[in-house]
Amino acid sequence: MGGDLPHVCHRLPAEAVSGAPQRAAAAPPLLAFRAWQPTAFGAVNWRGLWALYYGYGVSRFLRFGLETLAGPLVSSLLFLLVFVVGQRDLGEMLPGVGLTEFIAPGIVLYAVAYTAFQNSAAMIVMDKMEGTIADVQMAPLSPLEVMAGFALSAATCGLASGSLVAIGTALFVDYSYFDATLVLGFAVATALLFALLGTIAGLWAERWDHYGAVEGFVIVPLGLLSGTFFSVVRLPEVFRDWIYFNPVLYAVDGFRAGFIGQAETSLVLGGTLLAALNLILALLAWRLFTAGYKIRP
Repeated sequence: MGGDLPHVCHRLPAEAVSGAPQRAAAAPPLLAFRAWQPTAFGAVNWRGLWALYYGYGVSRFLRFGLETLAGPLVSSLLFLLVFVVGQRDLGEMLPGVGLTEFIAPGIVLYAVAYTAFQNSAAMIVMDKMEGTIADVQMAPLSPLEVMAGFALSAATCGLASGSLVAIGTALFVDYSYFDATLVLGFAVATALLFALLGTIAGLWAERWDHYGAVEGFVIVPLGLLSGTFFSVVRLPEVFRDWIYFNPVLYAVDGFRAGFIGQAETSLVLGGTLLAALNLILALLAWRLFTAGYKIRP
């Protein structure tokens, strides 16, 4: 996979030609752990960033399309089928909103979030275990560019998976209302949030059981306790107060509002919270790459 990333040809310094004393050669930007430094490619190495984003991330996702695209689609449609058939007597979840119309957007966003997390975390863990993370370290990319490449590629994969699930659910759900701003805004924010969570989890995890622990004890509870399959206003007050501390609740509610025109929480609060969390996680992931956390020998 190292061939996917651009290589740099270094010319001998003038001192080496003239015979003058030579200074130690500078390490590549990532190995030198400089947070940001313009290179010969400019302030941003766009070619290298694209190679990491698409050639190293997105293309790997597409290469296993049967698992990465068809898998979430089938599981999401099964979720929808089980809840609609098993709970069809629940009536309206919100005024004028039936069960199918209520849970379908949450299922779509769950596919976005889970795929984004899985793509970034699993890719980094696999590369660390196989030793191919060195290909990224040797590339002329700053830590910020590396972080952006991993996170953006995973977010793109999450959005691709969610788009396919949305098309699949549209065959069974009547989306009579659609607000593109809410749908795209909350989908992109959620994809980035879980891509960054996956990037941080992948750097921390040293084995697959570490990855599985984060997935089982953090990601799955965040998704299932986010109001995806239930209305928050129907919960007993003691549970409702705890659910409000889950940031994914605001993501699901904002995304769903783009399809049904109603929200159970403040959309402004939800958007602000997601933006703040994305900024915090991006800074943390950037710092971890800068320090070479668990990737530097």
